[in-house]
Amino acid sequence: MDFKDLVRLRRTIRFYQDKKVPLKDMMELIEFARLAPSGSNKQPIRYIVIDNDETNRKIFDITRYAGLVTPRRSPVWGVNAPRNFIAVTSAKGGSVVDASAAIENILLGAVNNGLGCCWIGAFNKDEAKKILELDDDTDIHFLVAVGYPAETPVLDDVASGSPIAYYLDDSNVLHVPKIRVEDITTIK
Repeated sequence: MDFKDLVRLRRTIRFYQDKKVPLKDMMELIEFARLAPSGSNKQPIRYIVIDNDETNRKIFDITRYAGLVTPRRSPVWGVNAPRNFIAVTSAKGGSVVDASAAIENILLGAVNNGLGCCWIGAFNKDEAKKILELDDDTDIHFLVAVGYPAETPVLDDVASGSPIAYYLDDSNVLHVPKIRVEDITTIK
């Protein structure tokens, strides 16, 4: 896939087909993540691929989705919820910037491989640490929901000053406004 198309197609997915992603495909996403840049090449980020149905359900239960269009974009377990998660962790104090670079590689790799993702910061971190049996010296920076998309959000290019809140149209299609490049760039 052309890189420009890949980037434009990458939208957050909140509704999924009710099927698991094979472990080998999840591990390929981790391969993409590990190749991301890392400050001073310290590589502090670690990944937990959650492949167990019971654990995935527990993690799903402590996540929140799409606050601007809740409840119409709140997935339901066994219907349209993600069936796989990746927990992005590090030792205490690890770099959120490194985690973010790795997650972007996961998101782009997922689209390239016919998958969809939701980068999740809205979850109960203390409960996630208990579920995943992590010690106090480990931080969970983010979760990434992974699955086969059951929706196709639309990218809308908008002028600066236009509303940028994502929204559902009358056909229940999610629209994601992004400010045009000429409106966010200064050339000197």
